[in-house]
Amino acid sequence: MATEYDICFVTVGDRKTAEKIAGGLLQGRLAACVSVVPGVESSYWWKDRIERSQELLLVIKTRRALREDVAQFVKTNHPYTVPETVFLAMDGAPKAYQDWLGANTLFTTNIPKDKPRGSR
Repeated sequence: MATEYDICFVTVGDRKTAEKIAGGLLQGRLAACVSVVPGVESSYWWKDRIERSQELLLVIKTRRALREDVAQFVKTNHPYTVPETVFLAMDGAPKAYQDWLGANTLFTTNIPKDKPRGSR
């Protein structure tokens, strides 16, 4: 049986953006927990060049049914043109943890998908 919960990874360039996204996801019950991991060094292709950035990693614990809503919330509230939203199935988590996660997230939601976004 497939899990109904996911972990989503999002990188951000500063603490203010991390707090805005984490707080909004939690307030909206799109996530039960968001861990902010500082000190991430990212290397990536951007506009035909290899870039390097100091970033923070958000580790978002959510319900599978909320994937699109989490991705849209990040896209709307993130200054990057192409924010990272990578989802992985949460396999092997104890039932008590899954029960807590389910009790602290919405079952479904509907966020408008036409908000403007900034650039990277």
